[in-house]
Parts: sequence; C-alpha cells; structure tokens
Amino acid sequence: MEFMNDLGKLQRLMASSSAGVSRRQAILENLPINAGDKIIDVGCGGGHLLEHLAKAVGEKGHIYGVDPSEDQIVQARDRCSEFENVTFFNSYANDIKLDQNWCNSVTSTQTFEYIEDIDAALHEATRVLVPGGAFVNVSILWDHFKFFGAEEVLNNRIHEAFRAHCRHQMLPMELPGKLTQLGFRNIRNKSLAFVITQRDENSPARYTEETMAFFALSQGISKTDVMDWRAQLSKAEKNRQFGFTSFPVLTIAFLK
Repeated sequence: MEFMNDLGKLQRLMASSSAGVSRRQAILENLPINAGDKIIDVGCGGGHLLEHLAKAVGEKGHIYGVDPSEDQIVQARDRCSEFENVTFFNSYANDIKLDQNWCNSVTSTQTFEYIEDIDAALHEATRVLVPGGAFVNVSILWDHFKFFGAEEVLNNRIHEAFRAHCRHQMLPMELPGKLTQLGFRNIRNKSLAFVITQRDENSPARYTEETMAFFALSQGISKTDVMDWRAQLSKAEKNRQFGFTSFPVLTIAFLK
C-alpha cells in the first residue's frame, strides 16, 4: 500500500470528488452573482470554482484567485487558461493585492480555518469588499468529522493526530461573532453535512483517508499502524461496516 505525499494533488482530487462538487454548487447557489461583478476566491487551490465564477460574471466581470501555494496557482492557471477575466495572486490571505472596496463578493472554501491570524485575514477580506458585498465561506466543524470501521483505539489515535492539521477546529461557530464585529449583517449558516459509505474514486473519503494517513506519519505514528488503520477501513467497507462523516458549513454574510 503506497502513500500519496503530494498534498496539493490530494486537495485537487478532493475538489473533483462528489463533496467538492456539492460545495461548489452550494456556493454558486448562495453567492449573489451579476454580470460584470468582481469576485475574489481566497485559497483558490486548483481553480475549480474560478472557472464557474468566470463564466457567471462574463467578459465585463473579473475573478481573482488567491493562494499561497505556487503549485496550486500553476494548476489553477492551466484550468482557467481559456478565460481572460481571471487574475491570480500567489500570496497569503492577509495580503491581497487589491484596492479597498474593489470586489462585489469574497468567497473561500476550507481556507480560513487553517490561518493562524484569522482576524487579520478576515479584516483583509472585508477591506476589499464594497459596502453591501457578500462573504460566502465553507469551513468544517472538525469535531464532527470521523471515519468509522477501524478498531476504536487506533482510529482515535489517527483522528487525534489529525487535529493538529487545522488551527480553528470549529470555525463556523466563531465566524458569526467575528463577522458581526467587522460590520457584516444578515449572517446565516447552512449545513452541508454528509455521510459516505464507500471509498471509490469519486468519494471524498478516499482522498481524506490518504491525507490523514500522510499527516499521521508526519506526527510520528508508525507506518505499520497507519497501514493497519487503512486496511481495517478497507475490510470494513467490504463488510459494509464502513462510514465517513463530515460537517461542512456554508456561512453567508453581507457587509453594511
């Protein structure tokens, strides 16, 4: 059993999975988009959402993709190569190279929960928004994220090690207060929770499992234990005893 150690590739595979598709659909359904709008996607990754946004705003609109990973930016440029209304910034969320009150909307998918100084990043997102602009974010309630099917003690060890990968485990619970302080109104949350019982190529469970395995190794858990955990999940799937639950939350707010 081999481990994929390219986390950027795993993120892009996750974005292409059923969970990634459903998250993009939820964002597009809740984000007010008009022809000619300027929209920024913070933590754009491989650019899966950008191509949809570029089509939605049309030639008179413009889309900005921000990501600190040069590799992800390269992948996103390639994905969006047919669009002339997309600009990329290889930078962090607290240093967006746009003027104040520039964008009609800010969107982000599983980015802010990983930022240590989240207040600075949210302040920067607010700075580039026009009055009345929309903020749409998807983050996970990590306390409600879990694999089922492996032996309990080992399963808990892997999950506990994985907690270190994210700085804000329950960001959707913190966001309403933070956004209110920044001047947002009409703040609401929408659950995107799901349950998965398969590990096929379209399953987010497959790529999440791979990511957790890689991270557990980096946290000092032995390769033998990690491989045993994955083998147990595989066996549980064959016996129809496998499960994976995740609780993404979409937060939408409007700047006063």
